[in-house]
Amino acid sequence: MTPPDFPARWRLSAPSLLTETFSSRIWKARLDDGGVAIVKDLKPFDDVEDELRGAHYLSWRQGRGGVRLFDGDNNLMLLEFAGARHLRDVLDNDGDTAATEIAASVLGELTAPSDLPYPAGLQLLRIRFASLFAKAAADHRMGRTSLYVEAARTAERLLAVPRRLCPLHGDLHHDNIIEGPRGWLAIDPKGVLGDPAFDAANMLYNPLERDDLCLAPDRIAHMAEVFAKVLDQDPRHILDHAIAYGCLSAAWHEADGNAEDEARELAVASAICAVRARI
Repeated sequence: MTPPDFPARWRLSAPSLLTETFSSRIWKARLDDGGVAIVKDLKPFDDVEDELRGAHYLSWRQGRGGVRLFDGDNNLMLLEFAGARHLRDVLDNDGDTAATEIAASVLGELTAPSDLPYPAGLQLLRIRFASLFAKAAADHRMGRTSLYVEAARTAERLLAVPRRLCPLHGDLHHDNIIEGPRGWLAIDPKGVLGDPAFDAANMLYNPLERDDLCLAPDRIAHMAEVFAKVLDQDPRHILDHAIAYGCLSAAWHEADGNAEDEARELAVASAICAVRARI
């Protein structure tokens, strides 16, 4: 595949396509100092604004906990090469507890205070929850007392009184945490503004193909404890965010007509509800 026209100021050479996703093509290229960088070439798609907000987030974070953004040019991003070892590899080789501890450490770095003003254009968490609120309202009109309705009430309560407000990664999971020369770093943020428990919540649903983990009550409780400690929050608060997040994800799948993944997210959310009821 022919690479895009990179800006001349980047002085890149020897580009090679690493991977292609629904949203972007990822190129690896050589810098003029002999180092390696990544170019993220965004495709035109419905949620491209998520990716552009993520660039604002990386610029603000300045490499703490996340990959460095060197430069941008329209829908091209010049990024630090984070490394090649994913958190999924730790999960496979060293176990879930080790992977969770690393994820919590990265989350702690990503949510560490900064003297810089928050970047403009981040998506408010309330706006990100729009699909959940719409689905819950539709169920309510139909007289359904669904998990969506319950989760929307939980989300409203959480949004009304956030424990803390800060820029968030927005999509933290095992494939978006990578180890390289600077240690473990997050990639591919979405750029959200809200309670950091939202970033912890996504981890409880991942990896997507490991329902043996995601449905396990002991694992749910353990992850809530670990993330609560690093964020200085109550484990119940983490679990509440996880319930709201999972039903938001399910609502996205429902809107896309993806019944299988919707059912999967609701199953994990139900398992989290059961753990939350015991605490």
